[in-house]
Amino acid sequence: MATPFWYNAALAMIKPLYQWRIKKRAQDEGAYHQECLERFGPFQPPKNLNAIWFHAVSVGETNAAQPLIEHYLKQGHSVLVTNTTKTGQARAKSLFDKAPYHALFQAVYLPADQKVLVQAFFQKYQPKLLILVETELWPNLLDQAQVFKIPSILVNARLSEKSAQGYAKVSGLTRAMLHGLDQLLAQDKATAERFIQLGAAQSLTQVVGSIKFDIHAPESFVQQAAQLKQEWSLAGRKIVTLASTHAPEEQKMLTVFKSYLDAQPELLCIVVPRHPERFDEVFAVAQSLNLNISRRSAGQKIAAETQVYLADSMGEMWLWYALSDACFVGGSLNEPGGGHNILEPIALDVPTVLGKNYFNFQTIVDEFVHVDAVKVVETAEQAAAVLMQLLEDAEQAQQLNQAAQKIMQLNTGSLQKHIQAIDGYL
Repeated sequence: MATPFWYNAALAMIKPLYQWRIKKRAQDEGAYHQECLERFGPFQPPKNLNAIWFHAVSVGETNAAQPLIEHYLKQGHSVLVTNTTKTGQARAKSLFDKAPYHALFQAVYLPADQKVLVQAFFQKYQPKLLILVETELWPNLLDQAQVFKIPSILVNARLSEKSAQGYAKVSGLTRAMLHGLDQLLAQDKATAERFIQLGAAQSLTQVVGSIKFDIHAPESFVQQAAQLKQEWSLAGRKIVTLASTHAPEEQKMLTVFKSYLDAQPELLCIVVPRHPERFDEVFAVAQSLNLNISRRSAGQKIAAETQVYLADSMGEMWLWYALSDACFVGGSLNEPGGGHNILEPIALDVPTVLGKNYFNFQTIVDEFVHVDAVKVVETAEQAAAVLMQLLEDAEQAQQLNQAAQKIMQLNTGSLQKHIQAIDGYL
């Protein structure tokens, strides 16, 4: 299935814009050149040939693939992870680019989807299997996988109605990509049906649930949190984390929280913005509200007088959740929103609040809402009030956690089904 001329022509035309965006987001000239090398070649030398190649767009997909990647590393397989975003790559490296997996693991950016680049990437890394996480389909990537006879599997696949409508607008391209897959493992029946309607082979599509439920916090972060609690004297603090926030969520939430923070010195708010390019903006927001703020990137600790701690680092989300007594998961009060993964805080028994715009995680969140295992709010005022309630009412927080753990237990098992399917290609 050669990719259509119009697709390759369009990619060539937008390449300068793509490079400009990378430059705009890069922290410095060195980071810009490094990212350009990884995206446009010549690529980094491979640590290992014949690795299992996982492609995970960003943080969410990397988190979803975490138990699978861990399983294959433990089995002694070498693993290559590609990401599209800087935050996704930072998360992958923070999880696996260290002992005991360092020698087996490598994380680089996915090359731009130009045929010549993808071809060169396959030639250089020579993977034995390509595993795409959630909804990440690229025409030349799948085309070249077929050319190089590398099996391709879409795992933990999810497709919202809105995304399906988007793919349907380029139906010829979508059908060709789906025909390039050797296997499609869907999270739920609705996703499987949408993919089949778009052209996926019914015989190669199966519903196996979401791996996200098989998640667990890496022990290193749990230990680090316990250490920081001691070092920074946090035992007497009530800690709320505002996680994966987008504009204008920080402005709204901190404005509402200010009265609580001023009235209760033991209260602490950790803010973890979703996108690194917004760190300075969020710092300025807290300063404009006259809140006492410290920054992770400046190597500052949480002191007795700290009201807000800006977690402007990458790949440490597990650490902030492990320190929390309650949390708000962002990207859900902004417009249009879409939400982020609620399963990480829940895996650590942290009572969880989120906004009403969570369509990216609709199926998962609805299951928790149905049994009152998370709290969904309409406004920042409501979010702050519910978070304060959970901090003050231990019984209510415990009930929320118990209901959430039941849902987690009911849904585990998808990981084993994924492993069984993938092992068939190894």
